[in-house]
Amino acid sequence: MKKIITVVVFFVGVCLLNAQDGAANATSIMNSARNRIKSDTMSSRSRMVITAKDGSTSERVIDQYSKDGPNGARTMIVFQSPASIKDSRFLTMDAAGGSSDRWIFLPSLGKVRRIAATESSGSFMGTDFSYDDIGLIGRKVDLDTHTMLREETLNGKSCYVIQSVPKDNSYQYSKSISWVEKKDFLTYKSEMYNRKGELIKVMEMSEYKDVQGRLTPMQTKISTVGAGTSTTIYLDIVKYDAPIPEAVFTTAYLETGKVK
Repeated sequence: MKKIITVVVFFVGVCLLNAQDGAANATSIMNSARNRIKSDTMSSRSRMVITAKDGSTSERVIDQYSKDGPNGARTMIVFQSPASIKDSRFLTMDAAGGSSDRWIFLPSLGKVRRIAATESSGSFMGTDFSYDDIGLIGRKVDLDTHTMLREETLNGKSCYVIQSVPKDNSYQYSKSISWVEKKDFLTYKSEMYNRKGELIKVMEMSEYKDVQGRLTPMQTKISTVGAGTSTTIYLDIVKYDAPIPEAVFTTAYLETGKVK
């Protein structure tokens, strides 16, 4: 059984942690946070509510199917509504080494198109999420260097505040800062910074619910700083370890929506 998507406990008294110990603790905490949920598969239906600068909203309904395996995780996202984007499909396949291949099918174009690495920072289907943001919570821990910044309370929860800096400077963010709750290692908030060190996005996870013994965030909101826009994903249905055919994670399914 492997992880889909989403420890060291220590005290600081009169002695100080050296940089190496601090890095080890921060890495261990992020590993616990990102690998909390153990499952071979995950299936879900969600509502994406996009809020524009003027406060108006639009809604999209998506189905998501994820499966882990010896060669990495795969995810298929299928748009069910509105009619203008219905049957649009997005496939991502993560290699064990950390790289990702991404494809998208848009009915209006009638063909499968591969997403280039240079498009990773682009908007995902007109939302505040970028292609990189879709996999942020499940990002492999060893792709970043983690540093403990401090401990503080967020929304009544005692949290570790950890900075993560990508080892590969081709990643769209120069760093992210995460608030990880101490008891269950739930991530409640992440800030993402651009190459100039400016805060550009804030992701907030809330409404954690026990689903088949796994604490799952039923609401995820990402806001674009300065733009006044946001996208909130409401997780309406989620199932772990339900069988998913391998054929779902192919470009053939991406194009046809059918398992052959």
